[in-house]
Amino acid sequence: MDNSSRIQCPSARPEMPGSAAFGVVLGSTEQPRVSYLDQPVPVTQELLALAGPVAPTEIFRFAAPCSGKACQHFDGTDCRLATRIVERLPAASNQLPDCGIRDACRWWHQEGAEACYRCPLIATESYGAAEIAEPLRIAADPATPVASRLPIVR
Repeated sequence: MDNSSRIQCPSARPEMPGSAAFGVVLGSTEQPRVSYLDQPVPVTQELLALAGPVAPTEIFRFAAPCSGKACQHFDGTDCRLATRIVERLPAASNQLPDCGIRDACRWWHQEGAEACYRCPLIATESYGAAEIAEPLRIAADPATPVASRLPIVR
C-alpha cells in the first residue's frame, strides 16, 4: 500500500477498497493493546483467515484510504471520530508508537500526537473493561457531539 498517495483512515474495515492491516490487537479482552506492524499488509483472504475462528476486526487494525464525505464521521474538513477519541479516551502512552501509517494517517494529521497516544487502545471489536469500552463506544457513535475542545483526558 502506498501510504503517501492518499490520507489513510486508521479505523477502516477490511472490506474497504485498499484496506491493509497495520496492527495486531494483543493483550486481553479487558485490556486490548495494538502492536503495530513494520509495514501495512494488504488484505487478502489468506490474511483474513489467520484471524479464525474470530472476526478479523478482533485481531487486526485496518487502514484504508479515507472515504471523506462518504464517511459518517467526516464533517467535510475533519474526522470527528479522531476528535472524540482524543476528547474522551485516556492516553495509553506518552510516547509515539512505532506506526507504519503515521505519515499518511488522518488522525495524526488532524490531532497530532494526542491521537497517537490513544491509538493503541482502539480495537474495532471492543469487549474490554468499562473504563475504555464505554468511552470508546460513545466516541465511535456518530451522534455523539464533538465538544468545542473538552480538556484532553490524561
